[in-house]
Amino acid sequence: MFSILGRWGASGFYQRVTEAQRCSPEKSASFFSKMTYSWFSRIIILGYKKPLEREDLFELNEGDSSYIVCPIFEKQWRKEVLRTQERQKVKSSFHKEAHTRKPSLLRALWNTFKFALIQVALFKVLADVLSFTSPLIMKQMILFCEQRPDFGWSGYGYALALFVVVFLQTLILQQYQRFKMLTSAKIKTAVIGLIYKKALLLSNVSRKQFSTGEIINLMATDTQQLMDLMTNINLLWSAPFQILMAVSLLWQELGPAVLAGVAVLVFVIPMNALVANRMKKLKKNQRKNKDKQIKLLNEILHGIKILKLYAWEPSYKKKIIEIREQELEVQKSAGYLAVFSMLTLTCIPFLVSLATFGVYFLLDEENILTATKVFTSMSLFNILRLPLFDLPMVISAVVQTRISLVHLEDFLNTEELLPHSIEANYIGDHAIGFINASFSWDKTGIPVLKDLNIKIPEGALVAVVGQVGSGKSSVLSAILGEMEKLKGIVQRKGSVAYVSQQAWIQNCILQENILFGSVMQKQLYERVLEACALLPDLEQLPNGDQTEIGEKTRILVTHNLTLLPQMDLIVVMESGRVAQMGTYQEILAKTKNLTNLLQAFSEQETAHALKQVSVINSRTVLKDQILVQNDRPLLDQRKQFSVRKEKIPVGGVKFSVILKYLHAFGWLWVWLNVATCLGQNLVGTGQNLWLSTWAKEAKHMNDFTEWKQIRSKKLSIYGLLGLMQGLFVCSGAYVVTRGSLAASRVLHAQLLDNVLHLPLQFFETNPIGQVINRFTKDMFIIDMRFHYYIRTWVNCTLDVIGTVLVIVGALPLFILGLIPLVFLYFTIQRYYMASSRQIRRLAGASHSPVISHFCETLLGVSTIRAFGHEQRFIQQNKEVVNENLVCFYNNVISNRWLSVRLEFLGNLMVFFTAVLTVLAGNSIDSAIVGLSISYALNITQTLNFWVRKACEIEANAVSIERVCEYETMDKEAPWITSKRPPSQWPSKGIVEFVDYRARYRDDLGLALQDITFQTHGEEKIGIVGRTGAGKSTLSNCLFRIVERSGGKIIIDGIDISTIGLHDLRGKLNIIPQDPVLFSGTLQMNLDPLDKYPDHELWEVLELCHLKEFVQSLPKKLLHEISEGGENLSVGQRQLVCLARALLRKTKILILDEATASIDFETDNLVQTTVRKEFSDCTILTIAHRLHSIIDSDRVLVLDSGRITEFETPQNLIHKRGLFFDMLTEAGITQDLGAKNK
Repeated sequence: MFSILGRWGASGFYQRVTEAQRCSPEKSASFFSKMTYSWFSRIIILGYKKPLEREDLFELNEGDSSYIVCPIFEKQWRKEVLRTQERQKVKSSFHKEAHTRKPSLLRALWNTFKFALIQVALFKVLADVLSFTSPLIMKQMILFCEQRPDFGWSGYGYALALFVVVFLQTLILQQYQRFKMLTSAKIKTAVIGLIYKKALLLSNVSRKQFSTGEIINLMATDTQQLMDLMTNINLLWSAPFQILMAVSLLWQELGPAVLAGVAVLVFVIPMNALVANRMKKLKKNQRKNKDKQIKLLNEILHGIKILKLYAWEPSYKKKIIEIREQELEVQKSAGYLAVFSMLTLTCIPFLVSLATFGVYFLLDEENILTATKVFTSMSLFNILRLPLFDLPMVISAVVQTRISLVHLEDFLNTEELLPHSIEANYIGDHAIGFINASFSWDKTGIPVLKDLNIKIPEGALVAVVGQVGSGKSSVLSAILGEMEKLKGIVQRKGSVAYVSQQAWIQNCILQENILFGSVMQKQLYERVLEACALLPDLEQLPNGDQTEIGEKTRILVTHNLTLLPQMDLIVVMESGRVAQMGTYQEILAKTKNLTNLLQAFSEQETAHALKQVSVINSRTVLKDQILVQNDRPLLDQRKQFSVRKEKIPVGGVKFSVILKYLHAFGWLWVWLNVATCLGQNLVGTGQNLWLSTWAKEAKHMNDFTEWKQIRSKKLSIYGLLGLMQGLFVCSGAYVVTRGSLAASRVLHAQLLDNVLHLPLQFFETNPIGQVINRFTKDMFIIDMRFHYYIRTWVNCTLDVIGTVLVIVGALPLFILGLIPLVFLYFTIQRYYMASSRQIRRLAGASHSPVISHFCETLLGVSTIRAFGHEQRFIQQNKEVVNENLVCFYNNVISNRWLSVRLEFLGNLMVFFTAVLTVLAGNSIDSAIVGLSISYALNITQTLNFWVRKACEIEANAVSIERVCEYETMDKEAPWITSKRPPSQWPSKGIVEFVDYRARYRDDLGLALQDITFQTHGEEKIGIVGRTGAGKSTLSNCLFRIVERSGGKIIIDGIDISTIGLHDLRGKLNIIPQDPVLFSGTLQMNLDPLDKYPDHELWEVLELCHLKEFVQSLPKKLLHEISEGGENLSVGQRQLVCLARALLRKTKILILDEATASIDFETDNLVQTTVRKEFSDCTILTIAHRLHSIIDSDRVLVLDSGRITEFETPQNLIHKRGLFFDMLTEAGITQDLGAKNK
C-alpha cells in the first residue's frame, strides 16, 4: 500500500543512511512514487527503528536551498529598488513634492516566485473541482437506492466512481499542500537572507531606529507571519470560488431558496471584517509588546553576570512579567474574538441551511425535503463550512501580514552606510589620511569630529589620546567608515584588522574566533599565541587559536600614556578636534596638554595592556616588547568550558509533559473543555439524525397536508439543536481562552524563573539564541497553538466515535471492514510518530543557531565590517538557515506521506460504505444511505485530522518539553533562605578563606586549591597573578558564582554558604571590568530597585565627575540609555558603573580594574574618590595593572590556583619572589627605585 510499511533492513536491523542516499531521491522517483511519497518511506522506517539524527535526513533539492533562493531574490529586490528610484525621478521631474514611494517587497517576491505560486494555484483549482464531485455522485447513489432497479451494477459503478474521485482528490490535494508549504518556506528563507544582509549594512541612524530585539523580531516573527500568509494565500480566491460553486449547486437542488442562505452570508461577512479590523489593532499592540520583551530579554541574558553580582534578578524579572502581562491582555482580547470566529465556523453553515430550508418551504407549500435534497444539500453546506471560516481568517491574516510587510519594508529601505564615504583603495604615500574631514553619528546631528587633518605614514605606531568623551574612539570609527562623513576626504590604504574596545566573542571554538576566516598557518599560530600571552591558557584548554597579525600599521586608542614614547606618531584629541599631532618629543616640547596628562600619571606605573587596537595594513611588525598582563575574567572563566550544542531529546514525549501543561491549564477548565466538546458533538450528531428521520418520514407521508402539519415542528427542533450547538461552541471557546491564558502565564513565569536561577556557567557555555528561542518560538506555540490542537483532537475523537456509531448502526457489516482499517491506521501512525517527533525536535534545535548567529552578528557588526568579512557571514547565515530548511523539508514530506496513506484508508471506508449500501438493496432506506455516505465522506477528513492532531500534540509538546527543560538543570543556591544575616552585616569587613577549594565542573581539576588567608577590617588587599592564576575565580567564589568544592569562606563570622545568594550578594559591592548598561533611563541604570532619592544620585554622579555631563542632557537623570549603552562612550559607561557602586556603598568592595576605560587624569580623581568614600571598607583589588595595587596594605599572589605569597608590597619586593618577578617584567621596580632615590 504505497510502501506504507516499507522494506525492513537485513535481519531487521536498521542501516544508517549513507552520504549518497541522503541526496533526495524525489527527482529520480517514479510518477506514482512522487504522487504517494513512497520514496520517503526509507526515512519513516529508519525513524521507527532508531531516533533520527541530522545525518539521516534527506537533503534539499538543489533549487530549494538557501544558496540558490537567496541570490535570486536579492537580484529581484535590487531590480525593484532601481525601478522605484527611476519612477521617483520621473515623478519628481513633473512634481517637486511628489510622494516618495518605497520599493515593494511583495512585488519582488512575486517576480521571484510567481511560477511556483501559479503551480500551487493550479493544484488548488483541481482539488476544489473534485471536492464538489463527491456530493453529486452521492446524489446519484441516493437516487439509485430510491428507485431500486433490478440491475444493480450501476450502483457498484457509482461506488467505484466515488472512490476514484476521492482518491484523486487526495493525491492532488497533497501535492498542493507540499508545494504551498515549500514555496512559503522558500519565501521566508529569501526574506531572512535579505534582512541579514541589510543588518550588515545599516548606518548608525538606522541602528538607532531598530534595536537588536526589533531586528530579531523581524527575522523570527514577521517572516513567520509572511510565511503563514503565503501558505494560505490561495484561499483569497479559492474560498469565494468554493462558495460560488456550492451556491450554484444548491440552486439546482433548492432553487431560489438558496438566496436566503446567501443573505445570511452577506450579513455575516461584514461582521467578520470588523473582527479582522480589531485583530489588526491587537496585532499592532502585541508586536510592540513582543519587541519590548525580546529587547529586554536580550539585554538581560547578555548582562546576566551584572544582574547576579548585584542581585538584581527580581527587579528585571518584574519588568519582564509586566511586559508579559500586557501581552496576555492582548492575547485574552484575541481569544474572546476567537469565540466569534468559532461561532462563525460552526453556526454559519447551520444558519445558512436553516434559512434556506425555511424559505424553501415558504416558496411553495408542496416543497418536500427528500433524502436526495437533504443529504446533497448538507454535503454542500459542509463543503461551505471551511471556505466560510477560512475567508475571514485569511482576510485577517492579510491585514496582520500587511503590518509585518510595512515593518519589513521600513527596515529594508532604511539608510545604509555609504561605501564610498572613504577611499578604501587609496594607493598614495600614506596609510591613512584625513583632509578637512568632519563626522557625525547622523547626517543632521552635531559634528563629533571636526576639521580633521591627519596623515599617518605607512608602518607607523600611532597613539590617539585624550580625556573621556574627547572623540578618541570616534576617530577609529571614522577610519572604519562607521560614521557619517559631513565633509572632507578620508583615505585608507590596504586591508583592516580591528579589535574593539568591548570584546566580541562568537559562539564557536577559540580557534575559529581567532582565525576569523583566515587560513591556518602553523608557524604564525605559535608566534601569535606567544605574542598574545595565550600559551598558559592553551595548556588548560582543549583547543587553541591563532590570528594573522602580519606586518601592520597600528593605531592605539589608549589611556596607557607610558606607551607614548614608543609611538611613531601621537594624536591628542580634545572636544572632537585634533588638539596636537606629532612625535612624543615634538608634542612634549610644544604643549602642556600631554605634560598634564603625564603628570596625572606620574605616580602610576607602566601598564602593558592594550585596551583597544586597530590594525591597518602596512610594513612594520609589533614585536613582543609589550607584555600582555590582561587577565580578563571572561577568559578566566570560559577556559573551563566549551560551547555546548543544544541537547536534542530522543524517544516519545513523556505524558508527564502533557500533564504539566494540563496542570498549568487548570483542571477545572480541562473538564469544562471536555464537557463542551461532548455537548457540541452530541448536538451535531443529533442534528444529522433529525434530518435523516425528517427525510424518511417525508417520504412516507400520504398527502401534503400531513407534511405541512409536521414541517414547522421539524424545522423548529432543527433550529433549536443548532442554537444549542452554538452555545456549546461559544462556551468551549471561552473555556479554552481562559485555560490557555492560565497555562501561558504559568509556563512563562516558570521558564523565566528557571532561567534566572541557572548558574552563570550555563550562559557562558550555551548560546543565548537557545534561551531566546524558548521565549519566542516555543512560547508562541504554547500561547497560540497548543490549546487549539488539544481541543481539536478532543473534538475529532468524539466526532470519530459518533461517526462510527452512526454508520455501524445503519450498516452493521461496516464493522468488518472497520477493524482492519483501524489496525492499519494505528500502524501507520506509530511509524509516522516516531519519525515526525524526532524531525520536529531536529527542526526546533536547528532554529536556535539561526537566532544565535543573527544575535552575535548584530553585536559584532562593526568588527565584521572592519575586516570586510560580510560575505563570509552571509554565507554562514545561509548555512544555518539551510540546515533549518532541511529539517522543515523532511517534516513537510513526512506529513504528506502520512496524509496520503490516512486519506487512502478513509477513501476505502467510503468505498466500503457505498458498496454495503448497494448490497443492502431494499432493506435500507434512502435516507439511511444518504446519512451513511455523508458520514463516510466526513470520516475521511475527520480521521486524518484526528491522527494529524494527535501527532501535532506530541510534536508541539516538544515546545513544552523545551520550556520545562531548564527546570531539571542544576540551579544556583536559593536567593533567600530561612537563615538571614543581621541587617547591619557585615559591619567589620573581615574576609576569611579556610582551606578553600573550588572547581568549575565536577569533571575538571581544581581552579583554587587550599586557599587560606584572612583580611583585617578596612584593609586594602591587592590580588595578583599571571594569566590563569585564579584571580577572577577568587572573586567569583566570594560572590558564590562558583561554589566551593571544600573549605569555607567566612565574612564577619558568618559562613557565606549558609545564607541565601541575595543576602550575600546584596551586601557585597563590585565595580566590574566590563561596563554593562541596560536600555532605559540613566536613573534606572543607577538604581534599578528604586531605593535611593534623587539627591543621592546627584551626589554619586558628582563624585564620579559625571554631574556636569548629566546636567547638560535635556532629560538629565531621565536621559534614555540606548541598548548596551551605545550612546555613551565606554569611559562614560565605566563611570556610570562606578557611580552605581558608590550609591550601593557596602563594607566590602571588589575592584576589577574598574578604571581601565577612562583617561589617567580622571582615573587619578576616581582613585582618590574610591580611597576617600570607601576608606572604612575592605577593598579587594583584582590587579590587571600592577600600579593599581602597589600602595595596598597587603598583596595576595596567586599561582596555578594556590597562594604563593601574602605580605605587604615592600616585604614582597625584598623577598624577590613571584611578585618581584612580575614587577621586574613590567619595569615597575626600576621606577620604584628611581622614585626612592
